[in-house]
Amino acid sequence: MPFLDVSDVLQDPDFMSSGLICKRTAVIVGSNGRAQTTITNLTFDAVVTTNNGFQLDRKPDGTIIKGAINIHTQFVLIPGDQDHQADEITWQGKNYIVHQVLSNTQYGNGFIKAICILKPVTG
Repeated sequence: MPFLDVSDVLQDPDFMSSGLICKRTAVIVGSNGRAQTTITNLTFDAVVTTNNGFQLDRKPDGTIIKGAINIHTQFVLIPGDQDHQADEITWQGKNYIVHQVLSNTQYGNGFIKAICILKPVTG
């Protein structure tokens, strides 16, 4: 597999989902020393595959639906760290949080695989 280049497949419109939305949150410290949050919505294309499907988790205090997807793309996604919040992805009407980003450059130049977990519904 070291010479397998699947970039033609990953960029094929038959496989690719278009119009995914990445909500990127940045915290910038202004000249007054106060932190200000800015949110940018970015649109990108990617191949989306299931990770573990949707799972119903029944607990005494309520029911939680858990799930995860894999996103294969050349678009840079941020999983979050001490300096950045994790990107939030909207795909097929559901919101996911980027949990982990892995390099997939062995499959084509610049590709990553992002594991995204379903954002819990709050209310």
